[in-house]
Amino acid sequence: MGGSTPGWALPACESVSGTSAVTFTLDEGKNLAMTAGELQGIGYTYGLAALDTPNTLLAEHKGELLRSEDAGCTWSVVGALAGSIFRITAAKGGLAYAWAENGAGFYRIDENGPQAFTTPAPNIIGLGVDPADGKHLRIGDASGSLHESHDGGETWSKQGTPPASGSVIGYRFAFDPANLDHVLWGESVNGGAVSFDGGATWQKSAGLGANGANLFSIAVSPAASDVVWAEALEMGPDIRHIHRSKDGGKTFEVVVTESAEVDLINGTLIVPHPTDAAVLYFVFGTGYNDYGTDLFRYDHGTGVVTKTHNGYDGVSAIVASPADPKLLYLGLTVENGGG
Repeated sequence: MGGSTPGWALPACESVSGTSAVTFTLDEGKNLAMTAGELQGIGYTYGLAALDTPNTLLAEHKGELLRSEDAGCTWSVVGALAGSIFRITAAKGGLAYAWAENGAGFYRIDENGPQAFTTPAPNIIGLGVDPADGKHLRIGDASGSLHESHDGGETWSKQGTPPASGSVIGYRFAFDPANLDHVLWGESVNGGAVSFDGGATWQKSAGLGANGANLFSIAVSPAASDVVWAEALEMGPDIRHIHRSKDGGKTFEVVVTESAEVDLINGTLIVPHPTDAAVLYFVFGTGYNDYGTDLFRYDHGTGVVTKTHNGYDGVSAIVASPADPKLLYLGLTVENGGG
């Protein structure tokens, strides 16, 4: 995959107005566009998505659903999302879905704003959408169950079989953006598993740790379905790694290990480059002692990790511009009452 999405343009501005929760960078975090005022209180912007409607983005911060129709220059409130911190997944046809991270909240979003629906999942930990049909989607919950909808979330049916049995703690379901049937599962202690048939059968993922692993974060590369990235805590030495798979998630190898130069946490945000399967972005941020945020870039071709730093308490979402992947939109976190 490569190139840009027709109709999308780069922001024709140097600063963001209408929100202080989203910014953008043209140089992978060295310089950030100014925002409208400063973030206040405690808030997170996990929800951030670029739609297939040209120059249109959605974001969620402190329960407000924000929309930009000029590639991220100006934002306005278009609705409210109640109950949790939400992630947002874009879908074909100008649609998007907001889902509560480890909660039950679920909304379908179109040009008229958000509409709430109920799902069978009490604790959603992943959502995937059919790239050919914006109303065909699947969600996974923390118990390991998958559920499917063909009408944009209005009705649901059970999908596949659970990847684990007994009492489990699930951290993440991750879906291949190019193939809804390719799905990965991460859980406590036992690592994870992958399915290539929509959850009908599962294969345990190898290489995450001889003594087991807590598999917290998973992401399939939009540039190559065979490439899967993961962040996990290896049991035994109790050390965190970023892993890379080149066979769709059947086997993983360690590519980055936490160190004095690279901080990893349980559930590190990992975001694959949209057109280069060798590149991964990940972050470490904290408001403690006004540390700010490190935005890391790992290049598998060279094995090198580089980083930029900014003063925000955290970056909780990263979305590449459909016009040019060099431009990254960043969803911002505030923990200490200032930006």
